[in-house]
Amino acid sequence: MKGSGLTLVPESIDAETTDPRVAAVLEVLAGSHAGDVAQRAGVDVAVLHRWLHAFVDAGTAAVTNRPAPDVAAQRDRFLTAFAHELRTPLTVAQGWVALMADEDLPAGTERTVARLADALKRLAQRVLDMELLGAASLGRLRTSPRRVALADCLIGLPGLDAHDVLGLGPDTEVHADPALLSLVLRDLLTSARLPPAPRSVRLEALAVPGWVEVRVVRDADPIAPPVLQALFDPFDVNDDATGVTIGLYLARALVVAQGGTLGVDQDEAGAAFWVRVPSAADRAAADPRRDPMMFDDDGETR
Repeated sequence: MKGSGLTLVPESIDAETTDPRVAAVLEVLAGSHAGDVAQRAGVDVAVLHRWLHAFVDAGTAAVTNRPAPDVAAQRDRFLTAFAHELRTPLTVAQGWVALMADEDLPAGTERTVARLADALKRLAQRVLDMELLGAASLGRLRTSPRRVALADCLIGLPGLDAHDVLGLGPDTEVHADPALLSLVLRDLLTSARLPPAPRSVRLEALAVPGWVEVRVVRDADPIAPPVLQALFDPFDVNDDATGVTIGLYLARALVVAQGGTLGVDQDEAGAAFWVRVPSAADRAAADPRRDPMMFDDDGETR
């Protein structure tokens, strides 16, 4: 993708409203001698140096989308704990809605109960996303990769026929965790349907040496570059104006945990969101012991 030519201009600093500590740091960064600035601010120069280092570290974290390790760890632990605590009340609510759906409801309330059940289902999925995101960030994500047909990872995805895959076809086998790969493909499909509304969306499976590349191709006008960039940024630093929350940040973490990668190609005619996962055939050829299909009942390799 070509650069947008966007130029970022720092906002002017209002000396009357700027925190005096920040003002002192900015003076040093502008070239003033630290000792002179510390004297005018009425602080020890060592204190000013601490402010300076904290300012630079925070700025670096913001520019590179990488928060300080301890801050990121605290955030991810909170995220995981919060998502876990939501599980119990959510399960109870889903249980009550299921009981209501089995009862003889007054006329006109069936639709309301069905909508409530659907909303709770979406909430449960978001809770799972939070748990996975926290686990991935903390290095605690557990994967169970195995030989699986691509069609098995597409079951239940909205607006998609699991058997309508161009290229290699739906029976293509990959070496991946089917549950996690299904979530990745879900997020790729969601991204491919972003505005401007696509004229069509299709799935393709291509062979890349050692890999299977699954492409979600949208025939549409280009997605705005800021939105496209926000899809891959950490969810907590995105500009709210893009409308992107988790985006593909979780999907990328799930793919990387399985040894794969994902990305997007876009031009004026449309875009292709793609993910590469290990090919089951190539993985088995490289090391038959990794492939359970290559074992007889007695455990001996065929």
